[in-house]
Amino acid sequence: MYQSLTFLHSAIRWLVLISLLIAIYRAAKGYFTQAVFTKSDNAIRHWTATIAHIQLLAGMALYVQSPVISYFWKHFSTAKTTFDLLFFGLIHSLLMLSAIVIITIGSAMTKRKSTDQERFKTMLICYAIALLIIFLAIPWPFSPFANRPYFR
Repeated sequence: MYQSLTFLHSAIRWLVLISLLIAIYRAAKGYFTQAVFTKSDNAIRHWTATIAHIQLLAGMALYVQSPVISYFWKHFSTAKTTFDLLFFGLIHSLLMLSAIVIITIGSAMTKRKSTDQERFKTMLICYAIALLIIFLAIPWPFSPFANRPYFR
């Protein structure tokens, strides 16, 4: 089960990144060209948040199944000094949760704005901030903090 969750979480990561990039592109384009916020823009907003929530659920399931996390919490006093364990035990989880909260709030705020310009601006700002946080929290193969392969 752990290996399946690891693969699922790794694969959904790419969907989250792609959907965020598309949403940010559409929001920036709409904002700077003063376009109309269409049903397609709204669907992209909605599906980006939905995909992020699916990733959160996969991440939470992985978190409770992970032997790395289990070791981290059982041996917290010594494990917190190992950055790889600290990264996955706390940093990755808290940053990703924060990013998804920002995506959720941004999606809800975008939906409630009264003008198209406000919708595009809100979606652009919130999703861009979330993407930045996500880029920092992903254990990229080249990351100095903690690294994992592109696909697991």
